[in-house]
Amino acid sequence: MIPISSNLTLARFPYLPRAFSCCYSCVCLTCSCPLISPPLATPSPPQLLPLCNRRHRLAMTVSDSLSQPTPLPPDALPFELKNEADFDQIFSPDGLVSVCGFGSLLSEKSARSTFPDLINFRIAKLNGFRRVFAHVAPIFFERGIAEPETKEISSLSVEPCESETLVVTTFEIQRSEIPSYIEREHEFRFLAVTPETFNGLLYTTPSVLCARYSDEEYFQNRCKGSEEIFFQRYGRYGIQKIWMDDILPCRVYLRHCVLAAKNLSDAAYDNFLDHTFLGDRKTTIRKYLATTGSGIMEEEPPEELKHRYGG
Repeated sequence: MIPISSNLTLARFPYLPRAFSCCYSCVCLTCSCPLISPPLATPSPPQLLPLCNRRHRLAMTVSDSLSQPTPLPPDALPFELKNEADFDQIFSPDGLVSVCGFGSLLSEKSARSTFPDLINFRIAKLNGFRRVFAHVAPIFFERGIAEPETKEISSLSVEPCESETLVVTTFEIQRSEIPSYIEREHEFRFLAVTPETFNGLLYTTPSVLCARYSDEEYFQNRCKGSEEIFFQRYGRYGIQKIWMDDILPCRVYLRHCVLAAKNLSDAAYDNFLDHTFLGDRKTTIRKYLATTGSGIMEEEPPEELKHRYGG
C-alpha cells in the first residue's frame, strides 16, 4: 500500500485509502473508533462520513431481520444512485468511478471481460452487507445455463445486514463506461458504499455496489411502468418476478464465483463460502455445496462458456 502523506498524494491517488495520522485524527467517545478527518487544506467530500458515524448510522438504518432487507435513508452512507447524473457525486478528481465486485467480479479475468480498461484491481472489505442468491438473472436464460425445472436460475445480489462483512474487489473505470454499466445491471439498485482495506482504513472515494432492488421499484423506475419493457427484459423468458427467496443458484455461475473467490485469496474463499446465503438467509454456500449442491464444483461449463465462467 502506498502511504498517504500529503494533499498532493491524495490528489494523485484518490482511490487509495487515507492513512490515519495523529495530526488530524481523534477517537469517537461513543465507540472508541477513529474519526477520519482530512487536513484543513483538503476538505472531505460531503458524502463521506467518519468511520464511527457510518457504523452508528448503519446500525440505526439496517434491519436485523433475516427475511427482508430494509431500505436505507437517502442521506446515509450507503446512499442510492438513482440515475446517471447521481454518479457524478462519486467521481474521483481523475474522473474515474470505483466499482465494487462481490460475485463474478471477484475474478479479474471476468471483470476485464466486462470492463477491459479497468485499473487498480484490488481486494477489500465491505461491512454491513451480505450476499444472497435471490435474483433471477435473464442472462442465464440467454446463455442456456438456467435450469428452471429445478429453479437453479439465481444470480447474486447483496443486501444490508449489519452483522456481516464481505470480502470484495474494487477497481476503477472511466466515466464513459457508466451508461453501459447501468444498462447491463438494469435490475439492480446502485448504492455508493465505502469499502475498507484489511487494515481497517476507509477508501477516500466511494464504490458503486449492485444491491437488491424490489420488483415494484424496478417496474416503476427502470421499466417506467411499461409492460413491454419488462417483457423484453424478463417476460419473454417466462419470468414474472425478479427477486425471489425460493430459487437456487445457477450451477455454472455458482461454480465460477467459488473458483473466482478461491483464486483471489484464502480469505476471499472462506468468506464467500461462509457469508453467502441461499434465499432462506440461513443456508450458507459451504453447507449447500456439501449437501443439495454437491457435485457442482466437478461440473464443467459448456465449451463456449469455459473462458467466461472459468473462475
